[in-house]
Amino acid sequence: MSGGASGVRVRLEPWEDSALCLELLRRVNSPEMTSHLGGPESEERLLVRHRRYAELTGPGAGRMYRIVLSETAPPERGEGDEGDGTAGSIGFWERSWRGESVYETGWAVLPSFQGRGIAAAAAREVARAAAAQRTHRYLHAYPSVGHPASNGVCRKAGFTLLGECEFEYPVGAMMRCNDWRLELWPPS
Repeated sequence: MSGGASGVRVRLEPWEDSALCLELLRRVNSPEMTSHLGGPESEERLLVRHRRYAELTGPGAGRMYRIVLSETAPPERGEGDEGDGTAGSIGFWERSWRGESVYETGWAVLPSFQGRGIAAAAAREVARAAAAQRTHRYLHAYPSVGHPASNGVCRKAGFTLLGECEFEYPVGAMMRCNDWRLELWPPS
């Protein structure tokens, strides 16, 4: 699966129980990357998350992915870029929201790849993957109201802002978020 806009092309590679995916998860677990999410997780919690990501595969359940720059993307390398083209992670999963079953999405793009449109291109790709499931009509994202970059990704990827909401993340902590929604297919 690949796509992009403004010349940015990404591939979404399914998350695997591999050293490559686990190392990516460790890289996005930095204080810089998790400042809007309650901070880094312990190694133990990270291993649980990695297994959960690898096991998220059933029909309609959702899927986690590595974001990989396609071969047509600019060959720029930044600090922290391992050279394998892995730019971050993204996925979608089921959740109950306001009495309705929907998909939720979330992403993390490594600092050396930020500001290049990669997250928005990946969000459009993950929306296509979620729509192909034909399970839930809506895909939601809940970035913190204080995180302009993630809110910008939602806007650029075609989501509609429904308003602010209280959202529990991590478990036991409430945060003020924006509720962004993308319709995966038109009503019948």
